[in-house]
Amino acid sequence: MNRSQLTRYFLRVRKVSEDICAPLEVEDYVIQPIMDVSPPKWHLGHTSWFYEALFLDKLIPDYSAYHPDYAFVFNSYYESFGTRIQRDSRGTLSRPSVEETMQFRAAITEQMCELIETIDEAKWPEFRKHVILALNHEQQHQELLLTDIKFIFATNPLRPAYLAAGSEPAVYRNPLPDQRYLNFPGGVYEIGYQGEGFYYDNERPVHKQYVHDFKLANRLVTNGEYRDFVEAGGYRDFRYWLSDGWETVKREGWQAPLYWEKIDGEWYEFTLRGLQKLDAEAPVCHVSYFEADAFAHWSGKRLPTEAEWEVAARAAGLQPEGGNFYDRKHFHPRPLGDDLRRKPEPLHQMLGDVWEWTRSAYLPYHGYRQVEGPLGEYNGKFMINQMVLRGGSCATSADHTRITYRNFFQTDKRWQFKGIRLAEDG
Repeated sequence: MNRSQLTRYFLRVRKVSEDICAPLEVEDYVIQPIMDVSPPKWHLGHTSWFYEALFLDKLIPDYSAYHPDYAFVFNSYYESFGTRIQRDSRGTLSRPSVEETMQFRAAITEQMCELIETIDEAKWPEFRKHVILALNHEQQHQELLLTDIKFIFATNPLRPAYLAAGSEPAVYRNPLPDQRYLNFPGGVYEIGYQGEGFYYDNERPVHKQYVHDFKLANRLVTNGEYRDFVEAGGYRDFRYWLSDGWETVKREGWQAPLYWEKIDGEWYEFTLRGLQKLDAEAPVCHVSYFEADAFAHWSGKRLPTEAEWEVAARAAGLQPEGGNFYDRKHFHPRPLGDDLRRKPEPLHQMLGDVWEWTRSAYLPYHGYRQVEGPLGEYNGKFMINQMVLRGGSCATSADHTRITYRNFFQTDKRWQFKGIRLAEDG
């Protein structure tokens, strides 16, 4: 990637963040209903401060920060950059205003484009590598923007829609085929990223891992299948739940996935296009690890390990092209349409639609070493008390994912587009 190509890539990614926020009213930018959800304004500011702190401040002689206090406002969790506002207080700040935040973004974008064109040739290889990482970081926040906006709107009693209902592309379909389980042989496999493009440090080193014979479902669990679990009393029966999961169900009063609502005996689901009747054939989403594991237990199955998921995806030769990612503008998991059902690939919807829970704890691969400095805080320090997800979702950009991508969340989190693919022993 040369300088002009990196500039185009940079501007394209920056524009997506602003495109996501375009349907919002100014009042929407500052809401923070829970700690996990950040105000849209904060995301826009954070993904500008990140470039300023990582590049402009370090590479431009005598650089003066755009605003001396923006680092405190827009830093997330980087101890290397000093103190910051508490995470649950991001929504308490009316200033900087949305207009001031957008001016900050524009200034940082302009200075970054100039730096891309003028940085010394000797510094270019490392600089380019880190800018690409920063752009992938912004793409992560674009996914968070969509899911945070959805949570913000869902908690509003007016139930506003982010996009107009009926604006999504049509899906033509026949009755959903039965779920099948595909056999994969056990053996020693190489796990981890093996290409030459961008990857996060937690995707390497490539290492050998023994995998037993296993079977993986050819498609995702649907709303209809999960509804059977709900209506069979799954949320009232402790036998299916891990201990911490059962305590969470009781404490939080969970009765169904996040955004499900029963009205006059019918199930509805809040989406980015407002409240809609539950589509029984669409993949279930917004379930925690606890819920995914409980459903698997109720079904007599289990969740796959992340190694099994990667082995299966690699064997199928899967590529992101054609998956239901952000780029397709559905903004919700889609039923398995006729075009997908006719494809020769044995595994459907492995990439896109929903992040798929695995039963693997988020831990370092053998030989992993956390790098020094701010970038060392990016992944390594979170390798505890979290579980791995694979595959990307309808809110993920297609060029931001790959089969080795290791997403991770705590076991009770539901607001991301997270779903279920079942597995069993071979």
